[in-house]
Amino acid sequence: MFSFWDWAVVALYFAVMAGIGVHFSRRNRNLKDFMFGGGNMPWLAVGISLIATSVSASTFLGNPANSYATDMTFLMLNFGSVAAIFIIGAVFIPRYRASGIASAYEYLETRFSRPVRTLAAGLYSCHLLLRAGMLLFGPALILKAMLDIPIAASIGLMAAGSILYTYFGGIRAIAWTDVLQFSIFMGSGLLVIAWCVHGIGGFGETFRLASEAGKTRWFDATWDPSSARNLWSAGFAYIAFEVAIRGCDQQFVQRYLSTRNAREANYSSISSVLLGICVGLVFFSVGAALYVYFQVKHVAALPEGTTPNEVLPFFIMNILPTGVKGLLGAAIMGEALSSLNSLYSALSNTTVNDFLPRKERGGAAGLAAAKLWVLIWGLIAGGAALVVSLSRLPLLETALFFTSLFTGPLLALFLMAFFRPALAPRAVLLSAFGGMLTLLLFLDIPLLPPGAWEPLYRVAWTWNPLISMLGTLLIAHGLDLIFRRTGASGRGE
Repeated sequence: MFSFWDWAVVALYFAVMAGIGVHFSRRNRNLKDFMFGGGNMPWLAVGISLIATSVSASTFLGNPANSYATDMTFLMLNFGSVAAIFIIGAVFIPRYRASGIASAYEYLETRFSRPVRTLAAGLYSCHLLLRAGMLLFGPALILKAMLDIPIAASIGLMAAGSILYTYFGGIRAIAWTDVLQFSIFMGSGLLVIAWCVHGIGGFGETFRLASEAGKTRWFDATWDPSSARNLWSAGFAYIAFEVAIRGCDQQFVQRYLSTRNAREANYSSISSVLLGICVGLVFFSVGAALYVYFQVKHVAALPEGTTPNEVLPFFIMNILPTGVKGLLGAAIMGEALSSLNSLYSALSNTTVNDFLPRKERGGAAGLAAAKLWVLIWGLIAGGAALVVSLSRLPLLETALFFTSLFTGPLLALFLMAFFRPALAPRAVLLSAFGGMLTLLLFLDIPLLPPGAWEPLYRVAWTWNPLISMLGTLLIAHGLDLIFRRTGASGRGE
């Protein structure tokens, strides 16, 4: 359990975070300040904030659990990430910066219609709400162990803390605390590796034993669409997934718009990918080191029935010394708050800009509405986390599965807005639903019991956005031909 000194470290950590939040909250005079930091934030801080938002506490717990249970082949996802930043820099960022939009989905209205914008915002909100459940559940496992309380109470405390910080801080506070949290987050991962290496007998011995156990395997070029652990799935197919997240997710677009210009927005995007590669290397290595520590060298014993998701929390709570476990516990919860703050801010921004009447978006009224929706979305996210807590599926893969559900149709909507704005709005609108339905032919649904649904051809989650994107594009063009022939295009809705 946590000692007095562990709690002192946690208290100091969050006192510093709160101080940063109070400092920057004084600059929130209107909705632009609250959501975009006045549009003049430094690109490196924005880049760190982007990766801090992406990795989350699910990365802290999920990546080690994944390599502990299998290997490091998910490092190949970085091939898709690197390819995606060139597409984002050439296609998405210049258009967003030149359009004068406040929400990514506002762009769709300028090209198609208000209903298309509303649909896209709705799909995004559903996707982000599902992700919120995973982001809350991961660190709640740590808080549960720290306080020895039920998981429901732990989720409630995490939700309350993240809601309060976002409510008062705004995007400036979120970005600058992201910088602090990311530094401690990375340092914590390196610290766990160092502690394991010391117990095992040196880095060379740790690497040798991990390699013999297959934990350092990271490359696989075999063709198997049903597995996410090969170059075709994690490299090629994942490009669509990464472009959809980096190009269509309001969390990312909000940060692109918070920099001074398009060039600095690109710098922030590139830096976030480079930092993301470092994150993957560190935290997959944590899982490999833990495997050698517990399962090969037997430096310490795990309780019977410990799942891969629970190995790192056990290590932190029972192996690390006083003070250090407090720092790592604070780092996990802090990184969770970072991701959740960004998520609530993006959901609030989307709600105010894409769903509320225009008269409710300006000045003090807009700021008040944004803060109210931070509260509402935070409460809903807490409910989603309770649902997630009922599942014992791998944390990382479950999070990525739910993230992949809505991203393909969203990406298709933006590609059509960029390159095919003359398509009939009604065809575009209906195609998004058709694109999502195409997924039913290919995917398993994690929360359903085995055998409840059998796909026609099973593919890994990395293919979901590519399949649904292509399905959406094909259906949109087919419906466009039909509507134009019948004069029912929906233009002007």
